[in-house]
Amino acid sequence: MDANGDDLPTLYEYYTEGGISSGLDATGTEFKLNGKDITLYGGAIHYFRVHPKYWQDRLRKARAAGLNFVETYIPWNLHEPEKGVFDFGDGNRDMSPYLNVRKFVQLAQDEDLLVVIRPGPYICSEWEFGGLPSWLLKTPDIKVRTSDPNFTNRVKSYFDQLLPQLQDLQFVLGGSIIAVQVENEYGNFGENNTPRDKKYLEFIKQTYIDNGLVGLFTTCDTPGYVGDIGSLSEVLQTATFNKNPEFQLKALKKLQPYRPLMVMEYWSGWYDHWLDETHQTGLTTKEFEDNLEVILNYNSSVNIYMFHGGTDFGFMNGADPLSSSPFYQFDVSSYDYDAPLSEAGDYNEKYNIVERVVAKFNKIKTKLPQKPDESKKVAYPPVVMTQYLNFDDILEKIDASYKVKSTDLVSMEMIDINGGNGQSYGYINYQKKVNLSANSVMTIGGHIRDTVMLLLDGVQKTKIITGPSDLTGFGYWVSSDSEFSFDEDDIGEHTLDLLVENWGRCNYGDPENFHQRKGLWEGPISIDKQELTDWEITALEFKSDWIKRLNGWRAMKKGVLENGPILLRGEFEINDEPSDTWIDLSNWGKGVVFINGFNIGRYLYLGPPTSLFIPAPLLHRGMNEIIVFEHHQPSNEVSFADKPVFIKSGGL
Repeated sequence: MDANGDDLPTLYEYYTEGGISSGLDATGTEFKLNGKDITLYGGAIHYFRVHPKYWQDRLRKARAAGLNFVETYIPWNLHEPEKGVFDFGDGNRDMSPYLNVRKFVQLAQDEDLLVVIRPGPYICSEWEFGGLPSWLLKTPDIKVRTSDPNFTNRVKSYFDQLLPQLQDLQFVLGGSIIAVQVENEYGNFGENNTPRDKKYLEFIKQTYIDNGLVGLFTTCDTPGYVGDIGSLSEVLQTATFNKNPEFQLKALKKLQPYRPLMVMEYWSGWYDHWLDETHQTGLTTKEFEDNLEVILNYNSSVNIYMFHGGTDFGFMNGADPLSSSPFYQFDVSSYDYDAPLSEAGDYNEKYNIVERVVAKFNKIKTKLPQKPDESKKVAYPPVVMTQYLNFDDILEKIDASYKVKSTDLVSMEMIDINGGNGQSYGYINYQKKVNLSANSVMTIGGHIRDTVMLLLDGVQKTKIITGPSDLTGFGYWVSSDSEFSFDEDDIGEHTLDLLVENWGRCNYGDPENFHQRKGLWEGPISIDKQELTDWEITALEFKSDWIKRLNGWRAMKKGVLENGPILLRGEFEINDEPSDTWIDLSNWGKGVVFINGFNIGRYLYLGPPTSLFIPAPLLHRGMNEIIVFEHHQPSNEVSFADKPVFIKSGGL
């Protein structure tokens, strides 16, 4: 064999030699693929979190580490953004370019990787609503992730569109897909030690079969804690964890003594929530390596979750429930995960560990590619913001079809827009004329979902968050029936605006955590105990096509900045081929950023991250546009960095 292994077969050459007669088989204690022994060494790369121009780079880096498969979730909320409207990369929505899942699977095969897909319909993944579309919530009393026909009928309609996109890409038909997961961590959905809705799991499996899927079917859970209550007897159970691998693998072996072991999620790191004390890494490099060695010494296959995390662009971050205050932790836009490949696709020590440990354990040697070079990173010069639109300007520019009159308060999901699908993401504004007396008090009944900015005549009265202790005060989801006291300067008639942000729907938890309606709807709003009715409700979705159509910008007054909520605009020129970069919002407050019309994510000055990743394909030679929607305290310029920027926050 030469130094580059050029005389070795490719993975596909090895496993398809002599023709394909069978797929991935788990009937014994060893996996077999097409009749040959295989231990699965894989990593998670989510196509919807990576710019498609970088798909090949990330896949090749995975193969170069010695992995023989790649795993991906499939997010329902992106592929069916409105009821009965499907997008597999051919739509005209913000995320459409990221959604050609078929191309991603084919590209994985081109890069000599097998594929495991996890279609959901629920995916968790720290993704908005666990990948479920918010329009499901328009159905009263719907019970998601159960055999409730209101839910399963919609799942079937979606799967009947999705699965034919993948059917002919199965390994047994000459493609790359070797396994398909039935639901996701279902044992953690519901009461402890109570069997889950097996009719629902059977429905998912049968829908796969009805759409021509024949590959190995799996479930995943933490077997040491939930046993087999979230699985089906004839479906391969797999494990998820980051520590104590012996405990989980022994439990899995006890459940399935005559089947192969597989860790579907070995958590390589962790993710940040806003207001975490520090940036999260989950495992030290030593812990990561030691656990990986233990897994492979158990003769277990493994999927490293994440191998490359990527980014939750736009408003796609999820949230985790807590049993005590503040009850929710909202996920940041970066999904770096401290994975072997960073958010920008760079190698780190965990990558070197994977490369070294897989080479040590993998008995079947096949040809590997050279490791691709890392991308160039540039800290572009600061950009001065030269134009702005105040809050009244913003409301004026919202299309009339996104404004409704309503006697009562309604949630985002129930507002009658988008062809009856309601509003999924962004902000919703409730406006009304009010007459205030001296020391008037406003009460918002129930909880705010999730944050509110109160404005009188376009001037914000609420304060920017300074730390976790502020979450129990007015403006946040923690307290019920929260009150705001006006002062004597507020006496008289005013236009009241209550601008509410959906900061991300829960992606995990018990059934009650999946009633995720956003906005002001839990109770009435009153001033001095008099209920307010007859609202003008406006959906501020901040979609790319609207951002790109904005006009009538006001010129910034030198040295003068209006408080938010406000949109600010600046331009910068790139003369060479664009490079990856980070935009640093350390000197701003809280909001979202648009690069050439595309929403790259949310920021908060309290961190831990105070920067947002900008992949080079979002930029172009010539003039580039930055638009920032700032809630509270804008700056007059934005900075760039050639690496991510973190701060130590106040901490939750």
